[in-house]
Amino acid sequence: LRYDDDDPYLVVAADKGTATFSDIANGISADYDFWLGDAFASGGSVGYDHKVMGITARGAWESVRRHAQVLGRNADADPLTVVGIGDMSGDVFGNGLLRSPHVKLVAAFDHRHIFLDPDPDPEASYAERLRLFGLPRSSWRDYDPAMISQGGGVHPRTVKSITLSPGMRKRLGTDVSEMAPNELISVILRAPVDLLWNGGIGTYVKSAAETNADVGDRANDAVRVNGGELRCRIVGEGGNLGLTQRGRVEYALAGGLINTDAIDNSAGVDCSDHEVNIKILLNGCVRRGELSMDERNGLLVSMTDEVGELVLDDNRAQTMALAIARKQALAMISVHGRYLHALESEGWLNRALEFLPNDRQLAERQSNGQGLTTPEFSVLMAYTKNANAVEVLASELPDDTYLQAELMRYFPHAMQVQFPDQIRRHQLRREIVTTQLVNQMVNLSGISFDHRITEQSGANVTDICRAWVAARDIIRLPHLWSEIEALGADVKLDVQLDLLLEARRMTERGVLWLLRRRRPPLDIATAVREFSGPMQVLSTRYDDVLRGQLGAVTHSTWASRLAAGVPESLAERSSVWPLLHTAFDVIDISARFQTDLVSVAGIYWHLFDVLDVLWLWDGVGALPRSTRWETQARAALRDDLLIGLADLTEDVIRNGADVAGWLAKNERAVARVTAMFNEVRRGETFDITTLTVGLRQLRNLSLATN
Repeated sequence: LRYDDDDPYLVVAADKGTATFSDIANGISADYDFWLGDAFASGGSVGYDHKVMGITARGAWESVRRHAQVLGRNADADPLTVVGIGDMSGDVFGNGLLRSPHVKLVAAFDHRHIFLDPDPDPEASYAERLRLFGLPRSSWRDYDPAMISQGGGVHPRTVKSITLSPGMRKRLGTDVSEMAPNELISVILRAPVDLLWNGGIGTYVKSAAETNADVGDRANDAVRVNGGELRCRIVGEGGNLGLTQRGRVEYALAGGLINTDAIDNSAGVDCSDHEVNIKILLNGCVRRGELSMDERNGLLVSMTDEVGELVLDDNRAQTMALAIARKQALAMISVHGRYLHALESEGWLNRALEFLPNDRQLAERQSNGQGLTTPEFSVLMAYTKNANAVEVLASELPDDTYLQAELMRYFPHAMQVQFPDQIRRHQLRREIVTTQLVNQMVNLSGISFDHRITEQSGANVTDICRAWVAARDIIRLPHLWSEIEALGADVKLDVQLDLLLEARRMTERGVLWLLRRRRPPLDIATAVREFSGPMQVLSTRYDDVLRGQLGAVTHSTWASRLAAGVPESLAERSSVWPLLHTAFDVIDISARFQTDLVSVAGIYWHLFDVLDVLWLWDGVGALPRSTRWETQARAALRDDLLIGLADLTEDVIRNGADVAGWLAKNERAVARVTAMFNEVRRGETFDITTLTVGLRQLRNLSLATN
């Protein structure tokens, strides 16, 4: 009995060691001549074997890498002390504990054994773990005792008690010298280590407010601990349901670094997604005689590494988006509260079911100097992407020819070269385009991005997506993002996050400009053609036209980023990013008046300096945005300021004069405005009232000049 509407296909996602069943399912698919063929059950013998690729563990390790960056550590080069759930025969646990040869696995357990190694030699223990991973049906019992440091060992969980050596007690942070296996497992879970790596089955961590009955995993009631009791600095969730959501939040509020299992182990599902969509296309080629089955199978194998990288790119993007969200959690708590209300009122979200804080709890968080936690952002990210995808897919946007590049980028390069027409005709092309677009917009511009833009502009999600794609390509946001992320361990994560936020804000203001100055629906290709080239020119010339105090500010930013290890070119270019959204007006004026681009920019910033507008600029930026109305008022004032500067720039050009000549011609009008500015500034209190008066004087100046 089926309750939903017709679907184009069904995918069987094999789990818990049943991957070999995929071939049985695909055989049945072939017997019934089902059009999807062996894409029906991803993970079969001809496809992408998740354990061989280690894709789920590799994706989860990207989360560990990002968390380690927060701690100033390199997960691939620095030694990390680890306790783990699972054994080396498991896909996720085994592959995960082979991600770095510097890992120091001090304790682990599965349903059969407890492994203890108080002071492991990283190189030797890595080699032994590798041997066990390749040994069919291995267990901790197969670990060579000679490779275990003094005071360690492997103990069956069936024994009555286990004696801990002094070194092991110190490593686990306990004074108890002898304990039952279940008690020891609870101690292992609470060990003061760098990383708790979950690659097993079962729920081992809950919140203090939950009972074991709430968890629903009776087999592990005796060993389960609370999130607030964890002393590890990072949790990596390669396995499913290792912690309850409330347990994650409790741990995160106590300072722990954790996402959710849906984020950490998403690479396995993502890989299956790619396999299915690749096979849909290639199976069609085989049926039409464009490709033999042997050629198809060979192509699938040859693309394995690239498919893996496409999948891991998604993991990297999501973990960076969550790191940025965490950095802004307190500053944007009011925005996030309003966004939760919006999702609830539109029927997308039930806060109670997803264990998201209510208004009272948010207020308590704010008073404690905390915002949403990363596990909560992880849930919010999923709802944002799903909600946006529904709206975009229902529109004509996925059919825009400009977005064919999104469709192409989903597939490996060999397919882009060999089958471009087939990709464009893919049965799920609209869904792929939608997913690609929504994923990237949320990952690069933030979880609450479209909500904030809607608040400020009133635009719907589809029009916001159009403007975002145009602004993204005009500013070259993905290129800038990659350039910043490539800085790696050479530059502190906080510095990288500041750069990424500047690039994000620059794009966001570009989106607002396009929504306000171009009638929807925006022609993406035309907008990119109009602004992209000039924007690249101005992005390297803006510093040349800045004057006075503003020029000094950008030079100070440039110098501080150089001192932080940012390469000179990026430090220089990024110093003007907070101002570069004004280039949209400069480019527009240059095109309409057929005037040299850099000259227009020079007039714009000369006026800014000579009229001493910096106090207005800074005053508007400093306004509060705790409520929706404060946010809209702030945005309106910023828009008024930019319109006033653009109007004055046009006035100078229209009169065929330079700024000095224009000032001389309009001396009295300028003097009146300057006097009013000085009077307002003497009050030293810049609120909406005083700033509105100042902006009105600026707008009046463009009307009063000749």
